[in-house]
Amino acid sequence: MTGTEPHQATSTRPADTAQVVVDPFEAMETLRTALDEAGITLPGLWVNSASSQPRLIELGEVRADVALQLAHALRRRSPQA
Repeated sequence: MTGTEPHQATSTRPADTAQVVVDPFEAMETLRTALDEAGITLPGLWVNSASSQPRLIELGEVRADVALQLAHALRRRSPQA
């Protein structure tokens, strides 16, 4: 290598980029149940039916204390915790 060759980007993404089709309403309810079990309520949680496929699940705005509750709940369930 002389230093004049163009840099080639490498990808850390897996070769298989096929997306699994998930029912957004089922995913939203599963998330809502898990959040309820952790004592967290996201009042803005809804499926954005106007979004293109795949439909997006809106988490909405949350207060800072709720964001901290969510972070702590995720860390408690993390295998690295």
